[in-house]
Amino acid sequence: MKKPLVIGITGGSGSGKSYFVQELMKGFSPLQVCLMTQDNYYRARDQQPVDDCGVKNFDRPESIDGEKLLSDLQSLMAGNPVRLPEYTFNNPDITPKMLDFQPAPVLIIEGLMVFYWEKVRKLIDFSVFVEADELIKVKRRIIRDAKERGYDLEDVLYRYEHHVAPFYHQYLVPLKKEVDIIIPNNQHFRKGLEILEGFIINHLNR
Repeated sequence: MKKPLVIGITGGSGSGKSYFVQELMKGFSPLQVCLMTQDNYYRARDQQPVDDCGVKNFDRPESIDGEKLLSDLQSLMAGNPVRLPEYTFNNPDITPKMLDFQPAPVLIIEGLMVFYWEKVRKLIDFSVFVEADELIKVKRRIIRDAKERGYDLEDVLYRYEHHVAPFYHQYLVPLKKEVDIIIPNNQHFRKGLEILEGFIINHLNR
């Protein structure tokens, strides 16, 4: 099997990177592009680090099983399928399902920390950073966490101030000068989406 093109997509929480990837995938079949998301590699709740106030911090690199993520990425690159349970962000209303990932000419790995681990970063051929203004990210986070994860406003704002923002400035901001393309997403990402779609199509047609 020919070595697949590996695309890494990151961005701050609330930047819209997950929605961006969802829209990107609409233009391709699973036989063309395989999407991996870092969210499915969160460690169990009882293994999450806690801050000085005893609040579990899901925005630390150790919150994610980076070794498992690396191993699965390498398996897909070698032409082997991967199966793992869906991570439901501790939402009791969601029943986790098993997720199956098949090798494809293009592999996309998306998430906050995909560039944090050096061994993962070295496997990425093309890097994408989705960004948005701080206030927009906060608003999106409030809406998402209330709807999908059951967090109240006070909890969301506490986590954003003490977990999300510090992680973003410590780990993600320095990456912006190193990525291949930055896609602004304050209102829409149409042009950025078209550019990445064209890049992938060009690769598939080689």
